[in-house]
Amino acid sequence: MKKYRRLITMFLISCLLFTGIFSVPDIVFAKGIKTISQVEKLAKKKVKGATIIEVDKDYEKGVLVFEVHLQKGKKEYDLVYRASDAKLISYGWEMQPWYLKAGQGRAMSMSKCKKLAKRQVPKAKITGITRKYSDGIDKYKVKMKKGNKKYELEFHARTKKLIEYEWKYVTKTDNSTKYIGAEEAKWIALKKIGGGTVIKVEFDMDDGVPVYEVEVINGEYEYDVEIHAKTGTILDVDMDHIW
Repeated sequence: MKKYRRLITMFLISCLLFTGIFSVPDIVFAKGIKTISQVEKLAKKKVKGATIIEVDKDYEKGVLVFEVHLQKGKKEYDLVYRASDAKLISYGWEMQPWYLKAGQGRAMSMSKCKKLAKRQVPKAKITGITRKYSDGIDKYKVKMKKGNKKYELEFHARTKKLIEYEWKYVTKTDNSTKYIGAEEAKWIALKKIGGGTVIKVEFDMDDGVPVYEVEVINGEYEYDVEIHAKTGTILDVDMDHIW
């Protein structure tokens, strides 16, 4: 009789596990991400209904990360997870270019664009705004900061629609004499670009790496130069055509 009861109990437990009543929560990775399937589960939970296009395992400034590229409807998404603790450290999407049209009528003003940006990220501070023309579209690029997140938004200047959105975590810290200094960072950026006017220098800790982000206007282009704050090495250069 006891043996029979044990068999019945084991059968019932198996049924419950199969139906999911006793199942372990889908997304719990206390020790970080170790496999592609784990990060795919995280990404699908973040962007429900999306199709995963590609997953890359890479080192970003010395930190192991998983980069996930997804597609849903008219948008393409890029998510970056830190492998050590499975934290989402960067999230962004953009409208696929073939859905964008030049639009008609007058472009909105810069002040109108600022209002739209603040609506998207309430209580954030606007750190920069630029009007540019690229891929046949008149756009506004807005940079913002809120807490330990940095945002970049792009609006269609004529339709007023948000066509690109991105945020990433940053850790702000005070400057120190052990770093090359803002003036040296300016000189490095200007030398790399070949002249221009520095409009902003910002110090950040990006995934544990101290960096200076230098914004330079040179002719018809705006440059964002990221420089290692200790070594002076140029880590990244981004160029946009300005209006």
